Amino acid sequence: MAQQAYATDTDSREGDARTGRPVSRLRRLFSGWRGDPGIWRRGLVLTAFALLLALVMVLHAQIPNSLGNLGSLNETFLPWVGALLPLLMLCGLLRKSAIAMIAVLVPAIVWLNLFGGLITDKTGSGGDLTVVTHNVNAGNPDPEGTAREVAASGADVVALEELTAQAVPVYERALAKTFRYHEVEGTVGVWSKYPLSATAPVDIKLGWTRAMRTTVATPEGPVAVYAAHLPSVRVKVNAGFTASRRDQSADALGAAIAVERVERVILLGDLNGTMNDRALKAITAQMRSTQGASGSGFGFSWPAAFPMARIDQILVKDVEPVTSWTLPRTASDHLPVAARVGL
Repeated sequence: MAQQAYATDTDSREGDARTGRPVSRLRRLFSGWRGDPGIWRRGLVLTAFALLLALVMVLHAQIPNSLGNLGSLNETFLPWVGALLPLLMLCGLLRKSAIAMIAVLVPAIVWLNLFGGLITDKTGSGGDLTVVTHNVNAGNPDPEGTAREVAASGADVVALEELTAQAVPVYERALAKTFRYHEVEGTVGVWSKYPLSATAPVDIKLGWTRAMRTTVATPEGPVAVYAAHLPSVRVKVNAGFTASRRDQSADALGAAIAVERVERVILLGDLNGTMNDRALKAITAQMRSTQGASGSGFGFSWPAAFPMARIDQILVKDVEPVTSWTLPRTASDHLPVAARVGL
């Protein structure tokens, strides 16, 4: 009888090993924890790091920009804090530290509170107007191919940024069959299936034109469309996150939109900043992100090879976002982003 019981128990353990059941793996992982007082003393460094991450997220608005725009840099990549949490949990398991594993729950809860709404699918159906924005890259080796990709998106209105004088005729020819109307101001342009009027450059305090506005005569009435490319930011060892020109331009663009007389407004462009970045508050305080309101996931758009941040934005005012998404990669270093809105 004892021999039979032993054989049965052995067969059961071997069966667990063969099937690799999660329960058996967890038992082996936690073996030796019971009765070990060290589980509450080990992993203090992991615990401190987890709590520090929670503070970085909770107090992100209080991190000053006076030191190399550190606050804006943190806010640009803040969602990626979540990628550290599974690693911390694994380290806590391997270290056999109960206190570290409990501490990881604190930043996890904070992260879900900040970004949990973005990972859910909020896309809808219907809508009246499809819009696309794309930084086509001044050094784009295939502008004609990029134009074809944009034209195939099904958009009614398209904004292109970082246009060069040499590339503009290429885009004009390639988009002419799809979009009957277009206007170009400086390095930005708008192509539309509906008539455009009252087109003018927007002064964003740069000394040359990188922003414009135009009125699109949609079947549901006029819509003011702004196309903008705010100055780039850089991360420098000796200067931190250099963004002063971008911040000044954001304030100027926000001021222009604030006095817009057309009720419904859509902003399309490369803002070189995320919706979390406080430096864009002159814009984001009065407009909604289509991705945040009706997208699925974060909708990262840059860099195209491995998107880490959404710096290409579609923002709306008195317009209802229906769905928002990123388009397939073109020859640019940015992904095109699109949205369907209700008027």
